[in-house]
Amino acid sequence: MIVYFCATAAVRIRAVLQHAPSNLLLNWLRQRPHLKWGVPFMLLGVAYLAAGCGLQLWIEAGAPQWMYLLVILAFWNGFKFLVFGPVSLVLLAWCRIREHVGRRRITKGPGPVPLRP
Repeated sequence: MIVYFCATAAVRIRAVLQHAPSNLLLNWLRQRPHLKWGVPFMLLGVAYLAAGCGLQLWIEAGAPQWMYLLVILAFWNGFKFLVFGPVSLVLLAWCRIREHVGRRRITKGPGPVPLRP
């Protein structure tokens, strides 16, 4: 019964977090026409990390302790964008290879059928 409630809570939390602005932006960037923007958006990751460091300094200077949740959120989003930059390059290369193979198949035709021994 406890496992059921934990699993249900995890699924519902994930569903809510899919509508967070950073996740919506990453979903938009994962589409084929927008993959080229993955590396420039790594700068947004740097901005998130800088914001997290600034919040950390602010908390140490006397801000409320609950703001550590914002620090964790800023670092998490920063790392997501920093990791997505190289991932977008791999995805873009994969898409271009598939498109190139598709174009070659269209122009060359199916080719001969290999004989099986």
